[in-house]
Amino acid sequence: MKIALLTRNPKLYSHQRIIETAQARGHEIVPVDYLRCYMNITSRKPELRYMGEKLEGFDAVIPRIAASHTFYGLAVLRQFEMMGVFPLNESVAIGRSRDKLRSLQILARDGVGLPITAFANDTTRTDDVIEIVGGAPAVIKLLEGTQGIGVVLSETHNSAKSVIEAFHGADIAILVQEFIKEAEGRDIRVFVVDGKPVAAILRSGAKGDFRSNLHRGGQADKITISRQERAAAVKAARSMGLNVCGVDMLQSSRGPLVMEVNSSPGLEGIEKATGVDVAAAIIQFLEAEARPGRTKTKGKG
Repeated sequence: MKIALLTRNPKLYSHQRIIETAQARGHEIVPVDYLRCYMNITSRKPELRYMGEKLEGFDAVIPRIAASHTFYGLAVLRQFEMMGVFPLNESVAIGRSRDKLRSLQILARDGVGLPITAFANDTTRTDDVIEIVGGAPAVIKLLEGTQGIGVVLSETHNSAKSVIEAFHGADIAILVQEFIKEAEGRDIRVFVVDGKPVAAILRSGAKGDFRSNLHRGGQADKITISRQERAAAVKAARSMGLNVCGVDMLQSSRGPLVMEVNSSPGLEGIEKATGVDVAAAIIQFLEAEARPGRTKTKGKG
């Protein structure tokens, strides 16, 4: 196969693993900086160009689009789809997962367990919003935040109210969620490929930090997940319409609660902690499913 890898930095661990694995399995893989692509949007013959050359002859495309470049990255991915190239994850599914509010609404609609979440535009109802999530402590998240950035734990009702009103005053959209005390600053990342959990880690926050993101100094350990946790991860991936994703969930007294479904999960933490060759699972999925003009999943919601 000839595979396009949409990335701004092919030297990252995840991208190097994907490139090395694809090449070892006999495929040609071409890193493409999606921000340097330009396109000809034509009815019968859509084109993509990169560095003055046409991008053509590809069998599959692996999108590794940064959250800060979602808009243009998805435009490039849609152009590949219009050209009949098989996407590892479809543009509509990635866009759905990147919109935190929309993704939570879809997950809730499909019966996936979630932390109680509130969203409001009216600052006069701040007290009500805090009460919806069970009062303080409460977690306040920016809709545009990634890797734990823009996540605040407010210990008291008054501090939560102050933070919410400050964000609203700066015209910044936020979500307010219940704080799951029994999670103890830990969460589970389940890597799902083609509806199957292939690896899982328990992520623990750095000392004094309730966030468990590895980018924030957290620790990853291999974990054997329960049947209920496996089912939640598979259901969340299916709900988002993602063939490959990382499902982040909390262990709570009422079962697993999904926080986020990541359409471009990193490979380093989970491969090193578990010893699972996740890159191989991704390439094997493409080998089995990539066909011209074909998509594996259909958009929902």
